[in-house]
Parts: sequence; C-alpha cells; structure tokens
Amino acid sequence: MYSPDRDQDLRWMQRAIALAALCPPAAGAYSVGAVIVSEDGTELASGYSREADPHEHAEEAALAKLPAGDARLAGATIYSTLEPCSQRRSPRTPCTQRILETGVPRVVIAWREPSLFVDDCVGVEQLAAAGVVVEELPELASAAKEANSHLGRLP
Repeated sequence: MYSPDRDQDLRWMQRAIALAALCPPAAGAYSVGAVIVSEDGTELASGYSREADPHEHAEEAALAKLPAGDARLAGATIYSTLEPCSQRRSPRTPCTQRILETGVPRVVIAWREPSLFVDDCVGVEQLAAAGVVVEELPELASAAKEANSHLGRLP
C-alpha cells in the first residue's frame, strides 16, 4: 500500500484541489477533484466532477480512466477533495461502493460531506468498516471548499 509522508499527502491533495477548480459549477452538486496514486507514488489517473457528463463524480471520472480490475489499485491511494459519496440522487453507483469494488486500501480526503444535498453521508464510515484506511487533511479543507463557492457558505 502507498504510505507517503504527510508532505506527499498534502502535495497530492493540492493536485486534487487544482482539479476541483476545473469543475463546471452546478447548483445542485459539489465540485470535487480526485487523484489515484500507485503504490510507487506515480499518478495513475485523475478526474473531477462533471468532467465528461453532468452527473459524473470525481472518483468515478478517475476510476473510469483505468482498466477494470487494474491490479495497481490494490496498493493505491485515492485522494479526493470531499468525502466519497455513500448515496446519490442519480441512479449511479455511489463512489464509496465503487472504491470498495476496486480494492483500493487507502483514501485521503480534505473534508467531510456536509448535509447540503444528502442528510447523512457515511462514506468514511463505510470505507473504514470495510478495512480501508481513511485519512483526513483538515488543514486543506478551506482550499477544497473554495471550488464550491457557487453553493454559498459551507460548514
């Protein structure tokens, strides 16, 4: 499993934050960036919300760029500027479930999803319950929220 030091985690999250800034703003959705990093510290894929279609989430966009069953995911880390969703308003698979299906052992987030669109996001809890290591970088939460200024003031 990729186990970088804190400085590397911060650097990868800053890359994800830069991706979130590319999101087309949407009144009913967060702007999120995601980066998947291999066990050897190489970027495997990245994505951002609404990159290819209006309902696409960042983790979904990044994972779609890799072949199904990519063995490198077994040691990878996903950096996401926002807690992966545990439920969706669209009929698509929640990002938490997608991550669990890939076998990614580590997820790093900048902030947890507030109850703006979903009453109780439990992505972190679901990942942890399945044995995924989840880390939060609260010092970058404000920077991650900036891409979401179109939603008004966020907690």
